[in-house]
Amino acid sequence: MAELNDLEVWATNIGNAYLESYTQDKVYVIAGPEFGDRQGHTLVIRKALHGLKSSGLRWYERLSDVLRDMGFIPSKAQRDIWMRDCGDHYDYMAVHVDDLLIASKDPSSIIKTLSDEHKFKLKGAGAVSFHLGCGWFRDDDGNLCYALHQYVKKVMDNYLRLFGKRPHNAHSPIVQGDHPELDTSDLLNNAGIQIYQSLIGSLQWAIQIGRFDIATTVITLPRFSACPRQGHLDHVKRIIGYLSKFKHSVIRICTDKADYSNIPKKECYWFYTCYTGAREGIPEGCPTPRGNSVVTTTYVDANLFHDMISGRSATGILHLLNMTPIDWYSMLQSTVETAMFGSECVAAHTATEQILDLRLTLRDLGVPLDGPSFMFGDNKSVVNTASVPHSKLHMPPHPRSCCCRHHPLSSHCWHC
Repeated sequence: MAELNDLEVWATNIGNAYLESYTQDKVYVIAGPEFGDRQGHTLVIRKALHGLKSSGLRWYERLSDVLRDMGFIPSKAQRDIWMRDCGDHYDYMAVHVDDLLIASKDPSSIIKTLSDEHKFKLKGAGAVSFHLGCGWFRDDDGNLCYALHQYVKKVMDNYLRLFGKRPHNAHSPIVQGDHPELDTSDLLNNAGIQIYQSLIGSLQWAIQIGRFDIATTVITLPRFSACPRQGHLDHVKRIIGYLSKFKHSVIRICTDKADYSNIPKKECYWFYTCYTGAREGIPEGCPTPRGNSVVTTTYVDANLFHDMISGRSATGILHLLNMTPIDWYSMLQSTVETAMFGSECVAAHTATEQILDLRLTLRDLGVPLDGPSFMFGDNKSVVNTASVPHSKLHMPPHPRSCCCRHHPLSSHCWHC
């Protein structure tokens, strides 16, 4: 949104954040000889110290009071994103404990208010270059990009420390047809289990902050954390080798809208269905839309029998805001589907729910939405069944249940 509306993006960190607030717990110490004349006195702790269970809440309340005093209000959809109406746009501030990411046309004035009026000790205030494990920079064309170069380097250094050598580069995070759940190799010892758990945690954080290309591969591996095998550790090593091979991958912030003018718009008659007269529910109290509008695009797919033991399929979803990937999802489905049609329907249902949530979040952030959302899948039967009320299900039988011996099992039989 900052790039779309020509806002500057700054980052800063608040030093000793918890000590900026006061505790509500009764905490005291008996002064020792190091306190000199006050030895033996009862000293009451007033500040929210690190380690107290309530200190995080006390700091959040303190920062909330400061931001409200500056004219910011929390978004109803994302309470850690604060916004301020500036007439033709919104200023935004994303809060992660004591890390602040500010999007504004004049971020220096916000920094000045925090440091001068509210006496916060700010560190590293300026145009964003590193935030929550991601490096931020502009490419040769001036586009804002973020990448995990430093984080991937940290993972590589940790790998070198654990195994004494660099990982072998891999062109894909997993080989075709490989199923870790079927692995029968030797169990790891206690030291191997700790290494496995540590590497899995680092991969999960890499997915969280941008490397969604390994998400579907990683989702199966955490389930073995309590009792992993050597084959599972080899899978993790291959994924890290893949990250090493493509360590320079970046996500570019592209604000251009995708052109969907060539997609035909289907006019369907919904009167005799339960969806007649359906309209998008827009809650009351949403902030007035400001700035340039956006179009959301979603790609969805499913992998049948991703887990061969439970028979569960995997769902993969990628959401784009204009032409920038902003959210991703990969998870085993909660039901067991025996055909691709069923698993694709489950994936499309999950994607639809996420699209509704995304549109609500954007409205609560004051973002203008341009028309409907677009969702793309590769199963025409699912698309027609879900979007055309009078459609009929036309799909060939599953190749492995074919009753005709004149065709190989690897091809669909149209004679059955």
